[in-house]
Amino acid sequence: MAPCWRLGACSLLTALWLLHCCSCGWSETTRTNGVAKGETKEQELMSHERVKRGWVWNQFFVVEEYTGTEPLYVGKIQDVLDSVKPTLCEMCMPPNSGPPTKNIHTDSDEGEGNIKYTISGEGAGTIFIIDELTGDIHATERLDREEQSYYTLRAQARDRLTNHLLESESEFVIKVQDINDSEPKFLEGPYIGSVGELSQIGTSVMKVTASDADDPTYGSSARVVYSVLDGERFFTVDRQTGLIRTAVADLDREKQDRYELVVKATDMAGQMGGLSGSTTVTIVITDVNDNPPRFPQKMYQFSMSEGAAVGTPVGRVIATDADMGENTDMSYLIKDEEGGELFKVTTDSDTQEAIITIKKALDFESKRTHNVVVEAVNKHVDPRFSELGSFRDQTIVRVSVNDIDEPPVFHPAEGTILEVQEDARLGALVGTVTAKDPDMENAPVRYSIDRSTDQEQIFHIDPVSGAITLGNILDRETAGWHNITVMAVEADNVSQISHSSVSIRILDVNDNPPELATPYEASICEDAKPGQLIHSISVVDRDEPQLGHRYYFTLAPEATNNRHFTLWDVKDNTAGIRTQRSGFNRHEQNVYLLPILVVDSGPPALSSTGTLTIHVCGCDPEGTIQSCNATAYAISTSLSPGALIALLVCMLILIVLVLLILTLKRHRKGQSMSEDEEDMRDNVIKYNDEGGGEQDTQAYDMSTLRNLFDFPEAKSGSSESGPDLRTLPQWIQGRMSGDGGAADFSLFKGYIRKKVEQTDGDLSVPPYDSFQTYAFEGNSSPALSLSSIHTLSTTSEQDFSYLSDWGPRFRQLAGYYAPGHPEEDGS
Repeated sequence: MAPCWRLGACSLLTALWLLHCCSCGWSETTRTNGVAKGETKEQELMSHERVKRGWVWNQFFVVEEYTGTEPLYVGKIQDVLDSVKPTLCEMCMPPNSGPPTKNIHTDSDEGEGNIKYTISGEGAGTIFIIDELTGDIHATERLDREEQSYYTLRAQARDRLTNHLLESESEFVIKVQDINDSEPKFLEGPYIGSVGELSQIGTSVMKVTASDADDPTYGSSARVVYSVLDGERFFTVDRQTGLIRTAVADLDREKQDRYELVVKATDMAGQMGGLSGSTTVTIVITDVNDNPPRFPQKMYQFSMSEGAAVGTPVGRVIATDADMGENTDMSYLIKDEEGGELFKVTTDSDTQEAIITIKKALDFESKRTHNVVVEAVNKHVDPRFSELGSFRDQTIVRVSVNDIDEPPVFHPAEGTILEVQEDARLGALVGTVTAKDPDMENAPVRYSIDRSTDQEQIFHIDPVSGAITLGNILDRETAGWHNITVMAVEADNVSQISHSSVSIRILDVNDNPPELATPYEASICEDAKPGQLIHSISVVDRDEPQLGHRYYFTLAPEATNNRHFTLWDVKDNTAGIRTQRSGFNRHEQNVYLLPILVVDSGPPALSSTGTLTIHVCGCDPEGTIQSCNATAYAISTSLSPGALIALLVCMLILIVLVLLILTLKRHRKGQSMSEDEEDMRDNVIKYNDEGGGEQDTQAYDMSTLRNLFDFPEAKSGSSESGPDLRTLPQWIQGRMSGDGGAADFSLFKGYIRKKVEQTDGDLSVPPYDSFQTYAFEGNSSPALSLSSIHTLSTTSEQDFSYLSDWGPRFRQLAGYYAPGHPEEDGS
């Protein structure tokens, strides 16, 4: 029926088109005739305003993946009217065959072949070619819409002779029409998802997506649907979205922990002839805590020596759990009370094993086998699976105790405390220690004392009975406690030895008298009133009775008739001293010695006598002691406070003046030392002048040599007494006394000048300051020369009698040189 309907529609459209053509032709003829016969001016104007037709563009379509041997026809450039009026074939094209190909042409083409058609743009001349004369466009290559879906080109119409553009250039588009040539592809694979075991039916697992490169806007080439090829028993996939869900509720990880699904995607909405692609989806089943712990055995057996230390591991047990990860974490505990006293269980976090250790020392003789109930419990229990049962399990751990030869055990084990009086006699029993062999044989025990703890051998012990006796005199005041170590050893196995500490307390007896705490001294004012408290005294006692001492204070018998002071027993083991009269005078007696008798409460009662020294002092009106010395007090009474302050100020001023004088002297000494150093550095002169004899003490004065013309003593001739020439060198005395005070140094000046000139002219002298020796003896010494050279130059003896005139120091020398007497020679 459809073809008939289409045939009728085509016939109707054809008739209408023919009528339209006739109308158009008739109208054109009428318009032409009207003008020729003299139409009105308005009609003529309307006929001249008709616009020239230009390019009319439409899209061209070409099917992709063309496999023919000839170029594929794309379209033809035709008249504009043809481009807007569908032909009969175009109207009768079947549905979904694509838009009809439109032809493009220009008004200038009159069919005479004067127009040349050209194209330019994408693929022009390579992919697309055009017939210059007819305007037919063909595709020369196989096109792929997935690579490029359309091409944009430009068309030109030129005069074939002049090559001028007849109309302006314009664009047109060639679209590549899609066909179903691309299969769906899973671009995000491989896919790995997970879902918890025992999940409900329909639980979402993951989503897969396939993409199709075909045109989604044209046909059904890109419409994809999903399906499960392998694994559809356990999982389903949504046909439109690709969402994977569980299909069963009994997924058990312990049975199968992963599934491999094959998911297929088909285009064309799954219709016949559609393309498809597939992918593999791995679904991991995650664990939940749905399995309780279980011990593989209901009983474990271990053995342990009774001598094992506390904390020693007995063994390890483990409860298995089919789950994984944190769902296998478990804790262990001991259920029975007896096992909890002797053993402790902990969990190894790495292996999840139960470690049983000794909590208390085992004793073979007490119990040889212990049954310990150990329970394993999951730490992370999921309440959703509580109906599956209790998530805990129990087992019995049997521990067998092995017997060993143990050392003796003391009773009590923590040590013994004994007591003895400090006045106990030698050999007295202090106490007894007891040790026993804990083994079944019950071997005899021998005792001894570790002498490193009793080097003075104060105590002895009986090796059989363990009785401790006194071996030396005790003194509680020297050592109140003695700590010794007693050793017990098996008689038949000396390697089995035990040690026990014994603390011996020395009980006190009253064997030390009480004594005053310190050598007490007190001071009172001369104007002390009767009954005034002077001092409080207390005592010390080396003894320490358990109930404490009570001390009694009295004045010694020799002070019974004392009229100056009284003693007051306060009854709290202290006493107070009070004055008995007034009006003490330190000038008469400034010290009082008061003997005090102290008695303890015993037994037996012991006593001692101590002395309190009381000084009588002078006090000011407020009662403040000023001085306790009689002489100092007399001085203080004669000087007022102002006088004392003035005296202190004077002493301070004197000290300051002394310090200033010492500072000035040190400063002057420093200057003189610097001058002397300068003299030694700049003015050292060596000379061979004999001087004026023994009395000439100024001959070698450095300052005199430096200032030869400056003699203050000589210049003071205007004084009444005149200069003392004896203070000057004798060679100067002679010159000053001879010419009236003017010393003649021309001899020295000439000599020194001559020496300087010789030195300046000597090329061997270094060009820097140096010491020069100017040996000039002079010729004016009254003692003349003592050289032996002159003596050898003459045959006659010299007369040295003048040596006697030089003074007592030269008398012995004069005796050596005096001429001999005839009587002496003759003798």
